[in-house]
Formats: sequence, structure tokens, C-alpha cells
Amino acid sequence: MVLINLTRGEEANMPAEFVARRRASLALLPVCQDFFRVTQLAIGEYEPSRIPDGSAHSLVPMGIDGLSLWHDQEFTASLAASNVGAIFLGGAWLEEEVFIAALEGVRLGYDVRVLADLSVARAEIDRSLVLDRLGLHGGLTTTLRQTLLEWAVCLDDPILKERVRQLLA
Repeated sequence: MVLINLTRGEEANMPAEFVARRRASLALLPVCQDFFRVTQLAIGEYEPSRIPDGSAHSLVPMGIDGLSLWHDQEFTASLAASNVGAIFLGGAWLEEEVFIAALEGVRLGYDVRVLADLSVARAEIDRSLVLDRLGLHGGLTTTLRQTLLEWAVCLDDPILKERVRQLLA
């Protein structure tokens, strides 16, 4: 999971509904690591004190610019070493760094999923345009909640499925 410029964007400029949904999703980040051992890389603007609910402990900061992500040796080597097939992306700005990273990931052959609930658009009017265009290139859009449940079901572990269900309730 790659989170680009996760603390960029002022919540004061976001719709209240999106702020609440984003905070709830950010609080689920530790579950990715604790339940599923999914590494979460923080790329670009990342200020741990601005991540709610102590979720920052599950993030691994990397000193990479979001637009240079796929040209960074450390990043690409870590993907190759982990044999990752799917890349989950979120952050800000959706129509800029997140979108460019998603398109490049698709071009390189990765199964790319954009976490819409963690992705902040500079101009909200552009959100649907970006997600539609990403879909045309083969990228998918999901949420962190949907992803956690999907992972639990795919692993077919009854205890894990129940833990995720309780968490999402």
C-alpha cells in the first residue's frame, strides 16, 4: 500500500462527510499491518502528528517525491523483493500525484487500486473524471473498508473474517 502526500490538504476545505469518512478510514490503517501484514509506505508529505487515532505507527516513511515514485531504486527494489502484484494507492492530490502513480503502475503491469476514501482531490469536481480515466486504463477504485473485507474473505479464515466484520460494524 502506497500513501502519497497523506497529510496534504486542509480538512477545512473538504466536505464534512468526506472528512469523517477519511478519518474513519485512516483509523483502519493499522489493521492492514496487524491483521494482514501489508506494508504501508508513506511517500511525500507525511506528518505523523496529523494522522488521527495513532494510525501513524503502521506507516513506513520514504523520502520520495510522489511524481518520481516509479523512478526510485529503493521503491522499485522493495516491490520486486516482495513479489507484489497489486498496488493500493491513496493520498493527495488525487488528480495529480496519485493519478500519475496509478497510471504508471498500470503501465508497468501492476494491478492498481485507488483507495477513494483516502484520496483527497485538489478540486473535487475532478474526482469523477480521474476515476473514470483510471478505469479506462485498467485501474480500479475501492475503499479501505472494502479492501479489508475482501482480503479476509480471500484468506478464508473464519476468525479473521469475524474480526474484520466486527471492526467494520
